[in-house]
Amino acid sequence: MKLVSDPAIAKKIQKMNQRVRWQDPLIKQRGIDQTQLVLEDSQADDPEFSFLVVGDSGSGRHGGQNPQRRVAELTLPHLNDCRFMLHTGDVIYLVGSSEYYQQNFIRPYKEYLVGGEHPKKITYDKMTFRLPILPVPGNHDYYDLPIVLNLLSITTLPIRRLLRSRLDLDVGLHGSSTGDAYAKAFLDYLNAFKFPGDLDRHLDTYYTAKTDTGRCLSYQPGHFTRLPNRYYTFCYRGIDFFALDSNTFNDPPPLPETEEGDAKRRILEQRRQEFEQEKQQILETSAKLNPDDPSEAESLDDLHAKLSQIEELVVDIDKQLAPQQTTYTDIEQLEWLKQRLIASWHNSEIRGRVVYFHHPPYVTEATKWQQAQTLAIRNRLREVLDAVAATVGDVTQGHPIVDLVLNGHAHCLEYLQTYDTGHSDSFINWIVCGGSGFSLRRQRTEGVDLVEEDQLIARSHLFVGRNGHGSQKRRPYSCLRVDVTGDQHPKFIVRPLVAEWYQRQWHHPQLEPFVI
Repeated sequence: MKLVSDPAIAKKIQKMNQRVRWQDPLIKQRGIDQTQLVLEDSQADDPEFSFLVVGDSGSGRHGGQNPQRRVAELTLPHLNDCRFMLHTGDVIYLVGSSEYYQQNFIRPYKEYLVGGEHPKKITYDKMTFRLPILPVPGNHDYYDLPIVLNLLSITTLPIRRLLRSRLDLDVGLHGSSTGDAYAKAFLDYLNAFKFPGDLDRHLDTYYTAKTDTGRCLSYQPGHFTRLPNRYYTFCYRGIDFFALDSNTFNDPPPLPETEEGDAKRRILEQRRQEFEQEKQQILETSAKLNPDDPSEAESLDDLHAKLSQIEELVVDIDKQLAPQQTTYTDIEQLEWLKQRLIASWHNSEIRGRVVYFHHPPYVTEATKWQQAQTLAIRNRLREVLDAVAATVGDVTQGHPIVDLVLNGHAHCLEYLQTYDTGHSDSFINWIVCGGSGFSLRRQRTEGVDLVEEDQLIARSHLFVGRNGHGSQKRRPYSCLRVDVTGDQHPKFIVRPLVAEWYQRQWHHPQLEPFVI
């Protein structure tokens, strides 16, 4: 029994393009760049600034606690000092449903919203941010329901087991409709304009900012806070930020039609069957536990984490087993990123570059480090960065193509550095910020070094995730404050913020900031 369904990449692209009326004649006539925004900010002249980062936050209450709200509260003392928040994806669990925006986003982040003093009055498709929250979509923001509560039959055994279990799965009556809820919550949903003249007036009102690539969306905190597209870029005080939708370039290459490919296919199919059996056992075990008993509530939380972990592993296997004709790569987005990075390096006013997207190319979290999607993302990003490096040549003066890459997906906080990978993703700083609310994961037992063909390519310098066992189990949920200092060559002072659930109490350990 699958709990989630991941739509095909081609469908994701098609649906999202329809929602923003991608390259509509009225948009092209005005010379509008639908992948750029200008963040209207009266303090944009100071080269030093700060911003916040969260990711994989979109869960509700678990075991009587609300980790996401605890993380949001960590950020509140920094609201006056920080100019915006980046969100690395998975805004809403489990399937990105509009039903859960009130509980899993609006209420936890009410201080960020206009009218947040009365959060119940805010609908998910009418949010306006006081402090910008600038997300990218995660895999859960695209998920749909394949069987569960799309109800082939409520009398079938798998459905009965799910409904009888005590796991809080954040599943309602429907899924995301291939990211429709995310689009209505955050994007400028131009497809909603149906009457003559409405789209013209909207474009002439809100797409008034001027850039080198044409007119673009003017993001106005407190007034109009929509994003132009699922991937986009903005420049803030000389730093170019590139927000990507990694859900459309994470398909692994198909298994070859060879004896070796057939052998791997059989292994994957067997592993998938074992995972399905393990899921059924988890559901049956959870039905016997009482969430009102503190010790059993802890066990339920562990089972919840295990179930979601298995489901993601099943999705990864399904991607590897997919027929060759169904695999797809978002070449248009990757080409866009390449051209924008090249333009950034040829712009003397730009002093740094930050890229953020959901799936991490480098990570040591136990369930993600060797997933086929992780390796696919790594290879696709390498191709882009190699092409940029070949084009800009000595313009970089020995600096990496990007200063910092921010990701989510892995439910932890981790800081890694690549070494010489043989590609242009060498010597880059990578931070995974995916521990802001959903079930935390452990670091792999294989250690902190990532190796490719017997060569050390990356090392983890910090990992904040689930650790310990029994009464010593710790769940440190996290987010980041990043201070940008320096002039021509900026420094990023990274300050981890942590709320830890330990021995049925909340603690706030202080982690040392680090500079990159």
